[in-house]
Amino acid sequence: MAYKLLIINPGSTSTKIGVYSDEKEVLVETLRHSSDEIAKYDSIFEQKNFRKEVIMNILKKNNIDVSSLDAIVGRGGMLRPIPGGTYEVTDKLLEDLKIGVSGQHASNLGGILANEIAKEVGIRSFIVDPVVVDELQDVARISGMPELPRRSIFHALNQKAVAKRYAKECGKRYEDLNLVVVHMGGGVSVAAHRDGLVIDVNNTLDGDGPFSPERSGSVPVGDLVKLCFSGKYTESEIYSKIVGKGGYVAYLNTNDARDVLKAKEEGDEYASLIFEAFIYQICKAIGEMSTVLNGKVSQIILTGGIAYSPVVVNAIKERVQWISDITVYPGEDELLALAQGALRVLNGEEEGKVY
Repeated sequence: MAYKLLIINPGSTSTKIGVYSDEKEVLVETLRHSSDEIAKYDSIFEQKNFRKEVIMNILKKNNIDVSSLDAIVGRGGMLRPIPGGTYEVTDKLLEDLKIGVSGQHASNLGGILANEIAKEVGIRSFIVDPVVVDELQDVARISGMPELPRRSIFHALNQKAVAKRYAKECGKRYEDLNLVVVHMGGGVSVAAHRDGLVIDVNNTLDGDGPFSPERSGSVPVGDLVKLCFSGKYTESEIYSKIVGKGGYVAYLNTNDARDVLKAKEEGDEYASLIFEAFIYQICKAIGEMSTVLNGKVSQIILTGGIAYSPVVVNAIKERVQWISDITVYPGEDELLALAQGALRVLNGEEEGKVY
């Protein structure tokens, strides 16, 4: 019997929902919310009833009865650091999502909405691989400054999903592979996967690692300190230079990698230099993660929206294919990844975890 699932993935100005019969897509909708609608609410949590109403309306419009569902899966939010996996929504998990124990983000509503709708019809609710998945080995946490340990905040959902997809396609267990996975989107995360754990990865939320369309990447720390105390910028302005206005935005005034590629193809030498630096930094990070795995890399996996570009993929291959073969899974199918996480528990392939 196929399991019927509702998937809820809240973003800052949208709520993506999907209905799946096992892994088969039945319905996918992106519900857009205007800035005026969102501005009515003083907190993320206060948006709950508004977002629930639009979800229920679209289900009704498409003749999908909530009582026909077997489980509901929400995008995991800013919880405390936890190992990867699928977690049943509990009171403690709900409380930490509500208060935003590690920060406020629209994704915090994923588990809250999933639980509230599921309770009404007596079914289970889950979250899967939130951004705060933390499986770092102890040595990877040491930064050089005791007050500032390295943290694991990255594209955990997509990284784990493509790693497990690759393992399944090659007939092996994820836990038996050494993988370097690169997610390339608005931010770039480069991770070492060993024994089914992400043992090292850059903190993508705060812009560490390679620069990206919207993030500065790791910058010269001494000069950053001087910039902070120059009197020219507030704390929020400095942070926006790192996250939001860094990378491509800072150099080329665009957060769209396609604009950079177009400028490069039209002979813009500066755009070509910035593109080359983007590739250069990603490849350096792949090399770093290869050393974390002692050079024994089963596969390098490229994913995220920018992985759709053959120019980007081929440029990376030229620099790193001597390390390992490369597999490309472009995009990030978050709704399907969330469904797959719940299915692994419902089918008995994995044990559900407790927060």
